[in-house]
Order: sequence, then C-alpha cells, then structure tokens
Amino acid sequence: MTFKPRKRGFLGAIALASGLTFALAGCSLEGVDTGSAASDDELAKVEGEISFATLELSSNPDLKKYIEDSIAAFEEEYPGTEVEWIDVPFAGAQEKFAADAAAGNLPDVVNMNPNFAQPLEREGVFLDLDEAAPDLADLYVPGAWDGFKVPGVEGSFGVPWYLTSEVTMYNAGLYEQSGLDPEQAPETFDELYENAATVSAAGAGAFYGLHPALENRFMTDLAKIGVPLIDEDLVWTFNTPDAVAHVEQLAQMYQSGVFPADSVTQTLNDAKEGYMAGTIAAFPSGPNFLNGIEQNSPDVFAKTKVAPQIIADGGTYNMSVMGLLIPKTSENQGTALAFAEFITNAENQLALAKIAPVLPSVTDAIDDEFFQDDSDGTELSKARKLSANQLPNAANLTPVQYDDQVKNAVLAKIQLALTGELSAQDALDQAVDAANEITGATK
Repeated sequence: MTFKPRKRGFLGAIALASGLTFALAGCSLEGVDTGSAASDDELAKVEGEISFATLELSSNPDLKKYIEDSIAAFEEEYPGTEVEWIDVPFAGAQEKFAADAAAGNLPDVVNMNPNFAQPLEREGVFLDLDEAAPDLADLYVPGAWDGFKVPGVEGSFGVPWYLTSEVTMYNAGLYEQSGLDPEQAPETFDELYENAATVSAAGAGAFYGLHPALENRFMTDLAKIGVPLIDEDLVWTFNTPDAVAHVEQLAQMYQSGVFPADSVTQTLNDAKEGYMAGTIAAFPSGPNFLNGIEQNSPDVFAKTKVAPQIIADGGTYNMSVMGLLIPKTSENQGTALAFAEFITNAENQLALAKIAPVLPSVTDAIDDEFFQDDSDGTELSKARKLSANQLPNAANLTPVQYDDQVKNAVLAKIQLALTGELSAQDALDQAVDAANEITGATK
C-alpha cells in the first residue's frame, strides 16, 4: 500500500469548512457602528466597486481561473462595476474577519459558513436577505438557506453557495477480508456497528471497523437518530433516553475493542488518516474526501465503495454549508447583492461543481444531469449522485451554538462514559449542564 502525505488546498478548505467555529478573538463589537440596510432604491443600483473575500480558493489553479472568469463575466454583464477579489488563508481567517468587523471594514461580500458567521449575524453585522430580496430564498435548497438564520432573530443573513452532504465510505477489501459481503453496504446504524465489530475482530489490532470520530460525529449522530439537541429557548436538551442508549452502545464498542484504543481523544484528522492508511474500514464523509483518498492513498481508493448517508427512519440528512454574506457597512450593497446572486446562480454553481467536488445550493442546478448520471460506474459519480439526492431533505444538523468551547466540554464527559468512568446518563447530564452554563442558557 502507498500512503502519501496529505495535500492541502481547496479540498482541505472544504473539509475545514464543516468544522469551523467562530470566536471574536478578543475583538468586541460594543459601540461599533454595524451600518444600516440600504433602501430599496439603493439595492437596485448595480454600479461601482466592491470587494469579495473567499476562503483559500486561489491555491487551486482551476478554481483561481474560475473565480477570475466569474468576476470578469459579472463586470461584463454589469458595465461600470469592478470586483476586487481577496483570498484569505484559513489560518488566521477568524481573527482577520473579527478584526475587520470590529473596525467596520469587512469586505462587501464575505465567504463564511454558518458557525463562522453567526456571532456576527447576532450582532446585526449583515444584511437581512429575507427583507432585502424576499423572493431569493425560493431559488435555494431550504436547509441551506435556513443555515444562515439566527435562532430567536428574524431574517436570514447569507446566500448559500457550495454544499457538501456526506455519504458512507467503506473499504470493501477489509470487509471481504473480514468475511463480509463487500457489495453489501450498511444501511442502518445497527448494521454499521455490527459490521464494525466483525471487521475489528478479524483485524485483531491491525485494522478496525470504525473510528468514533467524536469531534465530528457525536452531536450530528445524535441528531440523526432523532435526539433533540437544543430547544427554541436555546437550552441544550440532548440527555434523552435515546441519547443514553447511543452512548452506552459507543461505550460497549470502545471497551470491547471495536474502536482503536486511542480513538476516544483523537481528532477528525486522525480518523481520516486512519481510513487513508487502510486501518479503518468505514468512514462517513463528504464526496470531496474521495479526491483526497485518490490523491494520497490510491490503493485504498481502489477498494473504496460508497453508500448513502446513514440516518434513522424519517430522519434528516446532514450537510455542510458555505455562503456569501453582505455586511451593512458596505457602501455598495446593491452591487454586493447582485454579485452574490450572480456567483451563486445555477450556471455558475454547476461550473464550480465540475471543477471542485461540491454541490450547488440552487435547486435548478441540482437537477442537472451532471449530478444524476452515474453510468460511468465510478464511486466518484455514484457519491455525487447520492449526495445531491440527499439535499432536499438535508440541513446543517449541528447547532451553531456547538462551538469549540461547548464541544470540548461535552466531549470531555462523553469520553469518560466511553472509558467507563461515568455512566452514560451521568455523562450526558453533566454534558448538558456544562453546555448550558457556557452558553448562558437556563432550564
């Protein structure tokens, strides 16, 4: 088997996008003028200069050309406009945008995900698109549009751009080696866990059926099995009987050796590395991860098969969302809004999806043959079709309040449950209490 160092760039950026959280990084918006929404007449004016900030796209030559060509096309369609593109590295992006917001000089169009954006949305930084463009929402996947809403606040503050929705990837070679049917993918959580136990027993420490990836999956898996995570008053509520049963099952698997011994405290990247190294047999991830496997571990890629995302009956699929937001400090909100609509229209999103392994947020683009044709028989096209077809019933399942501070407090308790130092019920009760204390929620 050949395992190469992981390549960085847009693929890494997409992977990071789903896990970004935002901190004001010491910058306070108290006393800062966050601007005001433009009038209808001002929003109708498409002229003048704007700035457009993206997150680490220019390192990929094809994407760089795509952005440059899209800007040129916009400027041609709207004579008298000019777009300055600013590509921000992921390292330091949170601090940069926080400082820009505190200084009142955010770019006119900013690329963020819901977790990244919401603290600023809550402070009233961005244009309410439900009010500024009331018909716009109808063009986009509902779950993606709703991703830029703030609980308890009227309006929606971002135009969805590119999306990912995970599929189940599994190493058919390890399945076959373990006596499982390599063509029979798990369809339920029970089947996933039963297969994982079989593979780990066959691996005898050389390989394992599954990695818990608590950092990335714990909260979304609770949502997928129907556990209510947070209520309308923003009180955390995930210590339910179903959640207790789920944690008890995870603890049983860890203590019986289904998961690697050091996996309880490992990160998402550790889980990814394990799959690419051929030591983990199944890994739920966005189709974009397939490109990373192909680049970094072609032997494992050759054995990888894909299946639909696993959810409970009647449940909702999870997806990650990236969008474009317009700060109210922009002096040219009409041009900024027109550009956000232009860059996310069906034609431009389809062109982007043919360059990068992402999905469009506009429903018209999802219906294109490109996302529905898997006749070439490749796992890449199959994953693209599966993922696209999940979008109408998909949402960003992890509450944006589940930031790094809350996540760390919750997982510290869940880790103790998996190692047997706390009961599942006690761990969840303590996790809920810790989360509510951090977010200031009261029962």
